[in-house]
Amino acid sequence: QVQLVESGGGLVQAGDSLRLSCAASGRTFSTYAMGWFRQDSGKEREFVAAIGWIGSSTRYADSVKGRFTISKDNAKNTLYLQMNSLKPEDTAVYYCAASPGGNSWYEYDYWGQGTQVTVSS
Repeated sequence: QVQLVESGGGLVQAGDSLRLSCAASGRTFSTYAMGWFRQDSGKEREFVAAIGWIGSSTRYADSVKGRFTISKDNAKNTLYLQMNSLKPEDTAVYYCAASPGGNSWYEYDYWGQGTQVTVSS
């Protein structure tokens, strides 16, 4: 069982930055493929970014490419999402997800509870 706890959300203005963190349990964190998803009220959950465990390759949704950066610190068992140039349409609950040994950008076995990000115009 993998437990994921997100933090770092908040209320910011358009153009500001935030860094989300996701602390993960488990001794084999370095083998977890991980991702960030988001869901705004009344909308479906959407993919934001992912990082693989082989070579730490990354993938981003077109809507965040160039503004968001996903990274993973294996020593701290923590996943990050650096969000710059935030826009009101980035407002959502952000979830981190993990898949030990996974090889899909979009399918995960474990999910966190989410952290709210609100961007005002």
